[in-house]
Amino acid sequence: MAELSYRAAVRDALREEMLRDESVILLGESITGYGGSYAVTKGLVEEFGPRRVMETPIAEAGIVGFAVGAAMGGLRPVAELMTVNFALLALDQIVNSAAKFHYMFGQQWSVPLVVRTVSGFGQLGATHSQSFEGWFASVPGLKVVMPATPTDAYGLLVSAIRDPDPVIFIEHSLLYSMRGPAPPSGEAGLVPLGRAQVVRQGQDVTVVAYSRMLFQALQAAETLEREDGISCEVIDLRTLRPLDYPTVVGSVRRTHRVVLCGEDWRTGGFGATLLAEIQDRCFDDLDGPVARVAMRDIPLPYARNLEHLLIPAAGDVVAAVRSLV
Repeated sequence: MAELSYRAAVRDALREEMLRDESVILLGESITGYGGSYAVTKGLVEEFGPRRVMETPIAEAGIVGFAVGAAMGGLRPVAELMTVNFALLALDQIVNSAAKFHYMFGQQWSVPLVVRTVSGFGQLGATHSQSFEGWFASVPGLKVVMPATPTDAYGLLVSAIRDPDPVIFIEHSLLYSMRGPAPPSGEAGLVPLGRAQVVRQGQDVTVVAYSRMLFQALQAAETLEREDGISCEVIDLRTLRPLDYPTVVGSVRRTHRVVLCGEDWRTGGFGATLLAEIQDRCFDDLDGPVARVAMRDIPLPYARNLEHLLIPAAGDVVAAVRSLV
């Protein structure tokens, strides 16, 4: 089976949608020469020209503001922000413009905009290693996507570009070089927004994850099966908003235990919202408390050894499952 990297899958999705639809444009910092901070858009300006692959100043509010106007004017912009940390400078454009206009103008306008950005860590320091997906997922009018595999990165990005609503598309910095099966070509490769995937079936506990934490969850499930005979069902959320509650709830009702895994902060993180919903929807099905694996409430240090102490890993998932079973 053919394989490709996560980086290549994202590039292929962008390229194929630009070939299919002339209204798709790209804009962002350094996306023409080097191809962005992670070389995802490398080569696209040579193929499509500077009118469709546009270099911008270091001005996140301007990038997203321009993209909102372009989307309302009939284009389908994909705006790249170097990291999700810099999205703080464009929150007004994202939250008060892109997310609201369809509602505020009585559905006369839509904003088919994708904001591609990067989350993750890797000795990047406290101001460049934050995870804000929970913030964006709390905003009505936004869709939030965090793919873990090359296949999903491709299929979900294509769906996001075609979607009539604004989508925050978050890629993990440590996944770009990961390789996996190449997605099917054409329409067969599409992955619908709002649909989770059961990537490992089990009967003792449900482990819910997304992005890089999916692989920590799968590693933990193998350890638990081998050492304890505990059978874990692992779910990849893929899309945080809209969230596929039927898949999650159905699994919890079978296993009666659940562990939620994420890299964002424990206080106010996305897992806190998910925990509350599971408690509401599955209270009578649970045989124990909902367990969470999350980052400690500390700004991430630069030193690698300290960084590893704070970022959740497979061992933390193993400990959480053992505490329940």
